[in-house]
Amino acid sequence: MSLDRVPDLTSLRLFVAVVETGSIGAGARSVGITQQSASDRLRGVEAQVGAALLRRSRQGSVPTEAGVVLAGWAARLLDAAAEVAEGIATLRAGSAARLRVASSMTIAEHLVPRWLLVLRRRATSAGAVPPAVELTATNSVHVLAAVERGDVDLGFVEGPSVPRGLRSRPLAEDHLVVVVAPGHPWTRRRRPVTPRELAATALVSREAGSGTREVLENALAAAGLRAGPPAVELTTATSVREAVRAGTGVAVLSRLAVTDDLDAGRLRAVPVEGLDLGRTLRAVWAGPARLPPGPARDLLGVAAAER
Repeated sequence: MSLDRVPDLTSLRLFVAVVETGSIGAGARSVGITQQSASDRLRGVEAQVGAALLRRSRQGSVPTEAGVVLAGWAARLLDAAAEVAEGIATLRAGSAARLRVASSMTIAEHLVPRWLLVLRRRATSAGAVPPAVELTATNSVHVLAAVERGDVDLGFVEGPSVPRGLRSRPLAEDHLVVVVAPGHPWTRRRRPVTPRELAATALVSREAGSGTREVLENALAAAGLRAGPPAVELTTATSVREAVRAGTGVAVLSRLAVTDDLDAGRLRAVPVEGLDLGRTLRAVWAGPARLPPGPARDLLGVAAAER
């Protein structure tokens, strides 16, 4: 198979940028060349492909039918090239491989430690050096910001949405539960708590930006309600759980965070009617749709398998 008609990666990157922006000038700036050089490259691409790819006018440049097809192929080829480049970088790094991870608090406390243990065991079994892992545990909003800035290679969040421009993969389903201390009056109720009662209750709450809090607020909003001011705001699920156990009040927490306390009778779950408190735990990253070879992809594979 001859590759003579396949343009070089820089030309393809330029062509895709022109299609996306509708401007040769903007495309040229995205790849760091002059507009004249960009025009020359694009004519060369058309000659190499053997088809007209752009319709040029004073209003801008739009792709022909052939151009639309080539842009789709080129985007996939560029993603593959980025993956190869990242893989080469990983090979060059060798034993110095480093994995930067940011995770929401619930996932960091209850799931990530097991995932990292499996990742280390797999690397050791394969005769490879396990990556050096830097884990930042914070709320979901801060995780997403770190991924967007490129401060971390992989993030794990529990909120209901992911910003445009980031990639994501669902990992597991979680459910929030309303919990109280064993002596709380709600444990003697014969009927479930209503959404309106929950919204009117000053909760022991996670801080703003927490995925747990966002899921609860969205569920109440879907019922036409708004949560009142919290009784107290705390920054970890552990601190919220301990405050409830001490009798401070009512909280809404992930079942992951309270399973042991519920089983041991240290906390009691209170049923709530008419409120969807389910959520999806997700991995998030920036860049190609498929993570390039390396520790981040390996960890994602572990998380997906260990759901």
